Amino acid sequence: MTDTGGQNGALPRRGEGIRNPKARQRALLIAAGPEEADLSELRELLRTARVAVAGELTQRRPRPDPDRYLGRGKLTELKAAINDSDANLIACDDELAPRQERNIEQETGVPVIDRTAIILDIFADHANSAEGKLQVELAQLEYNLARMRGLWTHLERLGAGRMDGGIGTRGPGETQIETDRRLARDRITALKHRLERTRATRSTMRSERERAHLPTVALAGYTNAGKSTLLNALTGASAGVRDRLFHTLDPTTRSFEISGRDYLLTDTVGFIRKLPHQLVEAFGATLEETLRADLIVHVVDAFAPQQEMEEMIQAVEDVLAGIDAAERPQLLALNKVDVLDAERRRELRFRHPRATQVSAASGEGLDELRTAIEAEFLRTLRPMDLLVPYREGARLAELHDLAGALEREDTPEGARVRARVPAAVAARFERFAVAADGNGASPPTGSAPPPEDRRTDEPAGAATE
Repeated sequence: MTDTGGQNGALPRRGEGIRNPKARQRALLIAAGPEEADLSELRELLRTARVAVAGELTQRRPRPDPDRYLGRGKLTELKAAINDSDANLIACDDELAPRQERNIEQETGVPVIDRTAIILDIFADHANSAEGKLQVELAQLEYNLARMRGLWTHLERLGAGRMDGGIGTRGPGETQIETDRRLARDRITALKHRLERTRATRSTMRSERERAHLPTVALAGYTNAGKSTLLNALTGASAGVRDRLFHTLDPTTRSFEISGRDYLLTDTVGFIRKLPHQLVEAFGATLEETLRADLIVHVVDAFAPQQEMEEMIQAVEDVLAGIDAAERPQLLALNKVDVLDAERRRELRFRHPRATQVSAASGEGLDELRTAIEAEFLRTLRPMDLLVPYREGARLAELHDLAGALEREDTPEGARVRARVPAAVAARFERFAVAADGNGASPPTGSAPPPEDRRTDEPAGAATE
């Protein structure tokens, strides 16, 4: 593996990939489409998968060939390029149909792997938790199910794959293929049931957090944008950080404090262009943490070139829209500004005036990000003036947890509290609200105070409705 680090601590150049003619796996990259292909991200994916890059071949055409992906002439060029570069693998920047993959392999005699398979392989290598491994296995099985055709072509003489039916077409080849597919479908069903149980456990944990109603913040962004480093910087955690794509697969939640109020911060799986739909579906439970967050902090790699950065932002927004999280409150955090010059910073402020420029590595801008997070959350708070009886100690403690900083005055009737509480839980304290004249608690309109309040606070013999 070549060293991709720069000198004097500089960040590695994006999309270099590994150039090593002696590597065990040497891939020749291919792409086809109406625009000039940018294969830098595919090179980064292969670098993460520890595969060297032997060369590249692209073709501009309105759409890839439905049978061979590349045109016939390009396939001839591809065979020559494989011989010249000594490649032993073909890596495609798109997801290939099974027939495209088979036809390219038959034409070139070299194994073919597409973008989806590369990402799935990386996910399988990086999955650590039991849930993450189940999610990856499910995605791989769903991807491979459509590619089982042809694995038993050596049995075709016994009838496998013949479409005309009749005598001689029912044999062990057909039986074996169907058996494999049935086993795969049964395993998929079993995995989905296990993930449902895992989702139920995660839902229980989330309900406990929601009962406390701590504000929840989710870090979302393109893979390798620095989300885990930002989580560590804000919370003091020690989540694993490495310069590779999809290092974080399992959501990590840690608490941190702003102005006396506790917040929960969750680092989620990174996004990428052309994120395989199998992964979006399999990681639904994980992505649900983003969907249910009170605030999404969209972390962007500001070190990326401008066009690439905008494409990354759009890719993340597309995935958020796909999981119905696009309407959640969002903040834009431009990370890695410590390696930018003053001119680039000014350009970013002009292009994204509402974004916060931060460096998770150096700590620059973290106070401004905390202030922005707090400001977003304060918008959802409801001011309340309460008179809480001393016997309601549990409610007083809950108020301190929910409101953080509050004003409290001890009176003969109870604790007079002025606080801002989340609107979602304000109803819990309505019965302690002070009336407009300030002379005591005013129960919600149309409802009587609780029985214990009448017994304690009402004078003896008071009439009841």
